[in-house]
Order: sequence, then C-alpha cells, then structure tokens
Amino acid sequence: MTDEVPQAQRFAPDPAPPCPSPARRSTILAMATALLALGTGSAMAQDVTVRAVMHSALRILDPIASSASITRNHGYMVFDTLVGVDENYVPRPQMADWEVSDDGLSYTFTLRDGLTWHDGAPVTAADCVASLRRWAEYDTGGQMLMGYVADIEALDDASFVIRLSAPFGYLIDILAKPSSVPALMMPERIADIPFGEQIAEQIGSGPFTFAADEFQPGVQVVYEKFEGYVPRDEAPSGTAGGKAVNVDRVEWINMSDPQTAMNALLSGDIDYIERAPIDLLPLLETDPAITTAVLDPLGMQVIGRMNFLHAPFDDPAIRRAALMAVSQADVLAALIGNPDYYEVCGAIFGCGTPLASDAGAESLIAGGSVEDARAALEAAGYDGTPVVILQPTDVATLSPQPLILADALRRAGFNVQLDPMDWQTLVSRRANQGPPAEGGWNLFVTNGGVDALWNPVINFLLGATGTEGGWFGWPTDPALEEMRIAFATAATEEERVSLASEIQAHVLDQVIMIPLGQFNNVSAWRDSVTDLLESPVPAFWHMRATE
Repeated sequence: MTDEVPQAQRFAPDPAPPCPSPARRSTILAMATALLALGTGSAMAQDVTVRAVMHSALRILDPIASSASITRNHGYMVFDTLVGVDENYVPRPQMADWEVSDDGLSYTFTLRDGLTWHDGAPVTAADCVASLRRWAEYDTGGQMLMGYVADIEALDDASFVIRLSAPFGYLIDILAKPSSVPALMMPERIADIPFGEQIAEQIGSGPFTFAADEFQPGVQVVYEKFEGYVPRDEAPSGTAGGKAVNVDRVEWINMSDPQTAMNALLSGDIDYIERAPIDLLPLLETDPAITTAVLDPLGMQVIGRMNFLHAPFDDPAIRRAALMAVSQADVLAALIGNPDYYEVCGAIFGCGTPLASDAGAESLIAGGSVEDARAALEAAGYDGTPVVILQPTDVATLSPQPLILADALRRAGFNVQLDPMDWQTLVSRRANQGPPAEGGWNLFVTNGGVDALWNPVINFLLGATGTEGGWFGWPTDPALEEMRIAFATAATEEERVSLASEIQAHVLDQVIMIPLGQFNNVSAWRDSVTDLLESPVPAFWHMRATE
C-alpha cells in the first residue's frame, strides 16, 4: 500500500528498493543524517522526539481519496474515527457512542465531550455527517452501506442519526474498520468538497497536528502533540481506547534503502523502523539495544489483479489458466525468504480470520501446475495477445512478485511483457482504463493489509460494479454483488460463514483476484522507545521515548 490517485479506486503497498553499493550507502546515510540534523534544530532540543522510518514516502495527504497504507497511517495521526476496533477487532466507541433502534433502522451517535479540531473549533454532528457522506463515496463498504441509507441527519451539535431503509447489520463494523479507507472525521468545510478533489487542509481532531511548514513530500513529515486532545478513559487497544500522547514530536524520515535505514537505527540516528527488512533482521537482533517484533499479527496478503476490460483477461477461461500457473510458495520465497514470516494461504479474507477458507484455492495451495495451465490456455483459444505486467522497480516489497508471475505465465504459454517503472508511476498508470497499447495494462501486484480484506463487505477487491466505483481492474459481476449483499444482511454468524465460503469459491472461479500468500511485517526500535502497541496501524500514541 502506498500513494494513490484521488478516486473511488485505490489501494497500494510498501516502498524500499534494492540495496545500492557500499559507497552509495555511505553517501545516502550521510545525507540522511544531515537531514535529521536539519529537521531537529535547537528550538526542538527540549522536545521528546521519535524519529521513524516508515514503509513508504508520504506524498498524498488525503486519507479518504487514497487507500494507500502510508496515507492511512498519516490519517490516524491527524484525524480520528467515530468507532475503533480493539485488539480483538471488536468495534468500540471512539469519538462517539451509539444506540440502535429496536427495528434496526436508526443508529443514533452521540459525540463524547471535549472533542475539538486542531484549529480550536468544536467538533459537531454536522462535521461528522459531511465526513461520512464523503467517505461513503470512496469506500467499497461505504458505497454498499449507502444503498441502505435513507438519510443522515444532525439532530443537534452533539448527535446525529443514520436512518436506514432496510436493516444493515454491518453498519458499525464498516465504520470501525481500520483500512483501507477508514471513516475519518473532518470539519464540514474540509469534507464538503466535490468527489475527486483532495482536501485542502490537514485539520483533524486526532492526537497529533500536522506541521505543514515542515512537510517535504517524499522526504519528511513532522507531527506535533495536539495539546487540546482529550483521550478516552479506557486503556488503548487497537485503534480504540485512550490515545494518550507521551511524546512531543514525531518525525517520519524517508530512507528508501533498507540498509541505510538499518544502519541509522543501529547508530541511533533514528528510533524506529515500521517495516524492517526481513533479510537484515539477524543484524538487528544481535544488538541488545534493538527490539524486533510483529506489531500487526494479521499481516498482509500479496494480491495479483487483472484488468477485466481488455484482452486477454476479459475472458474468464484465460484468467483461470493464469491462476493455474501460479505458485504462492515461489512468490513468497522470492519476496520474504524466511518462512517464519510467511505462509501459503488460499483464503481471500486472510488466514487467521473467522472467515478463512480454502474453497477454490486448491491449485494455489498445491503450488500451481504449468502443464495444466498450458493445456487450459490452449483449450481457451489464447491467440498470443500480449500480457502487460506493471513492474515497480523501486519498492523491495513489490519488485519480486511481477518477475515470478511473469516467469510462470511465460512457461504456461502466455506472451508476457514486463513494463518497469517506479511505484508512483505505477499508481498513476493503473488508473488508466485504456487498452495496454495506449498506456493501459493487464496485470499488477500489490500488498493489502488483512484488516482491509477480512470480510466480503469491506474487501476492496470484491466491488464488482465495473468502471462505476470499482477498484482498479474493474470487474463487472452482478452475482458477486448479490452475494456480498446477502452476507451483509445475513441474520446469523453461521449464515455469514457459509456465504463467505461461497463468495470465495466464486471469486477464485472468476479470478476476481489472485491471492499470492500472506506475510508479516516486522518492526524494529531502539530501547529508548517503549510502550509500543499491537495495532493494525502504527500507533505513535501511548508510545514513550527518551532523548
């Protein structure tokens, strides 16, 4: 997940390119150290500052118009949600408590006391109404929810109601989900803008303020403690509970080379790495001043996405042949290497989740069969139409997968063309709905947090409404949409589990997505930083640090 385009289609993964030469590493580290010195002048000498290297550079700041992980992480620093999820992924009140009417058609939310925007204005129900309406235009689950919403209305300054035309039991779960587009609240004047436009200000009610004058896109981001933030009384848990801030300042310093970031952590020039390079973990683990741990236990899924608008993947038989050729084990071995941090997983909703299933994933789990794929491709009448695969070259967690897929597809008989580019170019390119010969594409790979995939309502890949609101690839599948609605309106958990298995079998039969395995990210930090939380998003609240 990285930076995205401002549309209802988005999502993306993690950046960090291949290791440069030792000489170049020394130069990069020297430049990074100089940048750190510039960013922490004498005026900040008394502040407690955490210097972090995140998985990607931050360029897009609108956490509603982009589902990029780094933009989402930024969103949680500055903004807040009405509902959060605790460490067991159970929805909990965050900005608001709620009551549900006996008929299940009215949800009344009441804002908790003490909520103010960073500019000093009070948070009002009208702000939340505008924020929800904007969020629902972009989010897959929000779009489905709005099909059941008769009205959203502010009752007074502190409360509002969502009235439904029919029961929709997943309403709270959708508002609580941490990814890929969380329902983050903004002032009405910021949220009330036309679809497709990005917000003009970073004014939230979250635990940190955004230091706009110190923002250098792709280089550094600075956040300062919001002195007016009043945390909840409960202990922090996941994205819920009390978000007490115990540091004065957080700096995200971009170091795209993992070796450089590791050296900076070892030397004490930075305090924290969000996603430490797996192959370099042994070097970090030998230092007693460094702690490494998995802070997001669900982890991420590697995902292949085809373009349904153009040949050859507009033909489901050819999509199935491609699926037959793929081996998750090959992809994961190339991407992660250490099997302690990955698993072969056929579940489109993620292994380790209540809806995990192997339905329809037999060939993926078995390791694929080039011979079966070749026979299926020939039977489908493939005519040699090129398969253009977008290949990011500057992101360590995204660079290997296209190479492995290209090799498997070529051996199965596909005419494959790898198109190398940097990740930011790919993020723009994949929004092109034109044919590959005119700047379009046939296949790309991304990594998605399992917390953004774990059920059919929120899974952004399953929106199957074509070019009208669908995610990149734009499948049109009315049957899938009906199954997702049935899941959202199911009366019992047993019915939901059964429907989820049926949905998975259908998704893999139609190859709406290609699950390519699951892996965990490992964070690393110096012993000057303590009290880190397990959370689906990096939590800089609760964290403590010493200079």
